[in-house]
Amino acid sequence: MARFYVTTPIYYVNDAPHIGHAYTTVIADAMARWHRLLGDETFFLTGTDEHGLKVQRAAEARGMTPKEWADVTAERFRDAWAQLAISNDDFIRTSEPRHHRAVQELLQRVYDNGHIELGTYEGLYCVACEAYYTPDELIDGELCPIHERPVERVKEDNWFFKLSRFQEPLLDWYAEHPGFVRPETKRNEALGFIRGGLEDFSISRSSITWGVPIPWDPSQVTYVWFDALVNYLTAIGFGEDDERFASWWPASHHIIGKDILRFHCVYWPAMLLAAGLEPPQDVTVHGFLLVGGEKMSKTRLNQIAPADLVEEFGVDGFRYHFLRDVPVGPDGDFSYERMVDRYNGDLANNFGNLLSRVATVVGKKCGGTGPAPRADSPLAPVAAEAYEAAARAWDEFAPSQALEATWRLVRETNALLEATEPWKMDPGPEVEAVLGDALEALRIVSVLASPAIPAASEEAWRRIGLPGSPSDQRLPAAAAWGGYPGGLPVTKGAPLFPRLTPSA
Repeated sequence: MARFYVTTPIYYVNDAPHIGHAYTTVIADAMARWHRLLGDETFFLTGTDEHGLKVQRAAEARGMTPKEWADVTAERFRDAWAQLAISNDDFIRTSEPRHHRAVQELLQRVYDNGHIELGTYEGLYCVACEAYYTPDELIDGELCPIHERPVERVKEDNWFFKLSRFQEPLLDWYAEHPGFVRPETKRNEALGFIRGGLEDFSISRSSITWGVPIPWDPSQVTYVWFDALVNYLTAIGFGEDDERFASWWPASHHIIGKDILRFHCVYWPAMLLAAGLEPPQDVTVHGFLLVGGEKMSKTRLNQIAPADLVEEFGVDGFRYHFLRDVPVGPDGDFSYERMVDRYNGDLANNFGNLLSRVATVVGKKCGGTGPAPRADSPLAPVAAEAYEAAARAWDEFAPSQALEATWRLVRETNALLEATEPWKMDPGPEVEAVLGDALEALRIVSVLASPAIPAASEEAWRRIGLPGSPSDQRLPAAAAWGGYPGGLPVTKGAPLFPRLTPSA
């Protein structure tokens, strides 16, 4: 059995979940759901990043310990993901003892291999990013390029990771694994950073206490990025269950935003190589989800909470929009109007209306019992092409293309109904043939669309009389034409996706 291990980044606990976080998480969730349909043994990880200076400062400002503050704020992410039907198998928190043990195990291996040395760090540091910058990377030499806030000058004796030793090993790895980073533009960006020369970086702090202690020097705690990245190993048993870890790693697929490309595509593989481990199988990098052309941030007051949109569009409407309308790779600009258009077009008018129309006509012409499809239906080759294109797109981490392929079958089925007008026919074999074909198309679409719209797919499945759930099915068999048996009760119901009128 194939294994599929997919991860989101772990999110900073002092951020409030916004649609940028949700976009990444919904992509990972849809990928996990697709691979479960394929029958792959699937493990889907998300969680929260809880260490570092900005978390410590945020807690102190509220008169709380960092752990107390993290306990409160981590729940915001759990709640947001539960609301969006995120099917993660684990939710990791970097404050957990299991993670401390894994971080210390990795640190010790890198140290024992001679790739960590003591040195003095003096440089420019953005607390919000938990990242160092050189003057030429800053705006006007003093502002963080991400947060547009002044950076701080830091000087202390720290432990350094000898990243400079890994320029050639990383270039060799990229050459031997051309699919390591997708899309190609982001792969080239990572390669450009590596070829530009790598500098050793500090992996510890003596000035704060909130973090994982360095195992050979407890007076210092681990730099937040060296700590955070190890979460991908912690969750699959690194340092505790060697057999479990070996069964999942390195078949890992990271999904990240482009602002953390350097950490995941340069630092992380170097850290793993330094510890004697293989880098993950691949990293998929998506662009920013912009609002009014700008990245979401607290300082710009342009963050949108998922709950604000779920209230109007529903969970499946939210999920479908971000998977269908924001291709993975380039920046996407959120538009409420475009979200309404996509919801009304694809979900209400196409999928929802198809289900409603078929159920109504089956009730009137077939006594409410669904007929079986024709073996030689004109929709059979359309369904085969839709599955092949969708499967290829999901395999390439391109949910937008996968859903476009799936909706071709929806549109072609609606076109068949428009051309034949079964509602005008007399009951008999001719009307049963058309309606059987439409029911079979609905069955296949319910399976193929379930990674994006799980609740609506399940409801469509139920209304056409099928037992179980689309998520119980296994591909490719479930996409083969002819699976709807006929003779099942077809029930009408409220609109699956009630049409929306845009808010003023």
